[in-house]
Amino acid sequence: MRRRQVAVRVVGPLQWVIYPALLAIAITIVLATPVELFGLKLPEPVLPMALAFAWPLIRPSMLAPAVLFGLGLFLDIFWAGPLGLWALALMGIYGVVLISRSFLVGQETHVLFVWYGLGTVAAFILTYLIATLLSGNAPSVLSLLGQVLPTLLLFPIAGRMIERFDDGDVRFR
Repeated sequence: MRRRQVAVRVVGPLQWVIYPALLAIAITIVLATPVELFGLKLPEPVLPMALAFAWPLIRPSMLAPAVLFGLGLFLDIFWAGPLGLWALALMGIYGVVLISRSFLVGQETHVLFVWYGLGTVAAFILTYLIATLLSGNAPSVLSLLGQVLPTLLLFPIAGRMIERFDDGDVRFR
């Protein structure tokens, strides 16, 4: 009697950490192009914010925070901001979600969205305050809102990643 072969899909860090990080870098660069549509510039959301929320819920890892720190430094250099500003904000979100992981895993989507929204707003307030202290001049609140709102709209990406890559491994629950 012959056994039927079953295809097994192995999901490693390449699929749930490296590829999304490279995609976030590429989209950030594309959205920074000087294109105007109807007099409006393209939005510049903080794409790694969705990753900072999703990665600790998918699986605790040593690679994810290191890549997230690198993404934060990339944003600082790319947007010519203070070095370490976005790295600090992203690592803060990652840390809070990691600490709250046992509560958040298995929650309804609307609960996760509220946590994502609170984390995103907290990260932007932190970066706003630090940028104000470092420059001695408060950045534009309208510009801040123009970056917060598109970043909040990235929640479906985080939700999709959590659904797709959360493999139910009880060791990480």
